[in-house]
Amino acid sequence: MKNRLTTQIRLAALGGLLAAAGAHADPRTNSWFTAYSSQYARIYTTDANKTNGTAITAWTNAAGGTTQSLPVYCGVQEVYSSSNWVYIRSSGLANHVMGPWYLNAAHTQPFPNYPTNEHVLYRIPRNPAVPASKTRNGGGPIGYFVDGVAMFNSWDAYYYTNGADTQGGANGGYWNRDAYVNEGVTFDPNNAHQAGGQHHYHANPPALRYFLGDHVDFDPLSKAYPESTNPPTQHSPILGWVADGWPVYGPYGYSLSNDASSGVRRMISGYVLRNGQSGSQNLAVVGRADLPQWAVRLYGVTSNVMAGPAVSTDYPLGRYMEDNDYLGDLGYAQGTNTFDLDEYNGRWCVTPEFPNGTYAYFVCISSNGTPLFPYNIGRGYYGSPTGGAVSGITEAVATNFVGGPNSVPVFHPPAVANGAIVLTWSATEGGTYTVLSTTNLTVWTTNSSNVSEVLTSADYTNHPADDHRLYRVALTALAAYDSVGAGSGFSSGGIYAVPGGSVSRGNGTNITLSITLPGTPPSPPAGAPITSVTLGSLTASGSAVAYVTQGAVLANFLLTATNALGAQNVVVTFTSGPPPYTFTGGFTINP
Repeated sequence: MKNRLTTQIRLAALGGLLAAAGAHADPRTNSWFTAYSSQYARIYTTDANKTNGTAITAWTNAAGGTTQSLPVYCGVQEVYSSSNWVYIRSSGLANHVMGPWYLNAAHTQPFPNYPTNEHVLYRIPRNPAVPASKTRNGGGPIGYFVDGVAMFNSWDAYYYTNGADTQGGANGGYWNRDAYVNEGVTFDPNNAHQAGGQHHYHANPPALRYFLGDHVDFDPLSKAYPESTNPPTQHSPILGWVADGWPVYGPYGYSLSNDASSGVRRMISGYVLRNGQSGSQNLAVVGRADLPQWAVRLYGVTSNVMAGPAVSTDYPLGRYMEDNDYLGDLGYAQGTNTFDLDEYNGRWCVTPEFPNGTYAYFVCISSNGTPLFPYNIGRGYYGSPTGGAVSGITEAVATNFVGGPNSVPVFHPPAVANGAIVLTWSATEGGTYTVLSTTNLTVWTTNSSNVSEVLTSADYTNHPADDHRLYRVALTALAAYDSVGAGSGFSSGGIYAVPGGSVSRGNGTNITLSITLPGTPPSPPAGAPITSVTLGSLTASGSAVAYVTQGAVLANFLLTATNALGAQNVVVTFTSGPPPYTFTGGFTINP
């Protein structure tokens, strides 16, 4: 029992050290919500399925043609950083169950698009700049939420011109339709839908906020995430990052922007509808003859550059973003009891992650959680939007996170049940695990070779007679899945353990070897550079090799029909000491 207790203490201490190590990291690298990265994305296709909790992990929408034929892992799968950039690789699919989507309020007309894997590599600047001349944001992603879902602006891609609303243009026109007002009926309960297969939020994302602990409740019957009715007690967390490098927080901030002890309250938008309130024009009376001053500044035009349609049933007030005035243009001062946020929907303030101050955007909602204009950020970026999607990483980077199919299993503190030890560990959905034990760190015995996961957890109960042992687990197989196009080059052909694993060569396939280094000599620290990993005559190096966790090497190989069969030596060579690790006959290639 003493050895069992010692093992538990060591595991608990390791967990504490890992938590402490990440506590002071840059929020741009450690605020990404990756707790569910090794779980499949899921959708509800109908209200009935949502009510019954029937979600699916692969789907086809015949009406729109969007298909996800293989399961795909949720959200952010990898995070890398350099001195100037933070890179995320994401499937773009949320960890909460997405959907259903409809075209009408009665939910009788299904939405034509289902979400699909985005395979996106996106970067944000680590040192954001504040230009004097601001840039208008347009269609498509303007940033990413921390769950790896795309952030869209307030525009629905339609604008008024030549007597009608027209779709197109990178940035729209002068009277641009409000997405929440015009498309909100197509949003799922989490204010998301798809453009083609690209899942995205336009406004307040309540499910994400719930998982981050931000003043949102969960109703298990309706599967909804309502705003809590209790007074807020803590500052909202970071919900996302914009292409200009500034964070987006939830709706709640400190009452005084520069005082963390001033209490917490809901941040108030700086915009009001142009209906005559607060000194604004009443467009229902005077017509849409003039643009609001914020648009004049941002678009670089005169106020009467183009008249919009008269306010009517077909063109109601609020239909266009330009139907809103900024209070700062109506004689009110930001930071008073009137409003908190500037025309870009942010402010300079202290936050829990930035105690010395930062510029930050805030999500705008009413007291009951209803989204309010301008929702996430204004029509213009406060900073320089130098971030965006990239095709690859062309500089030296640090690896901050690797998850999903490349997650390394981590033991949780063990439990004792009827004299036996119950081992549990973090698992990857679709994975099969082998449990091994040793009494001397030299000879390892296989206790079980076919342990399946349950979502993101797996467990094994030892025999009560197996006392004074050390245990380890290895991912030995992985069901087929749709890769995000991992920068490490790892593919969906399966992950196999070394030593002891085997694979059928067939006519050729990509495989990933999960290599557990022996205790002697001691393993180099995580991130130590590796020159190469060889499997028989095959060599993996560079981006096909990863060493994120000390003692665990991942290496990707492409097998072909001509590869030698039988037991193959596996050799891991670090760039600078120790001598190469050689696993004689460590992996077998079968016909």
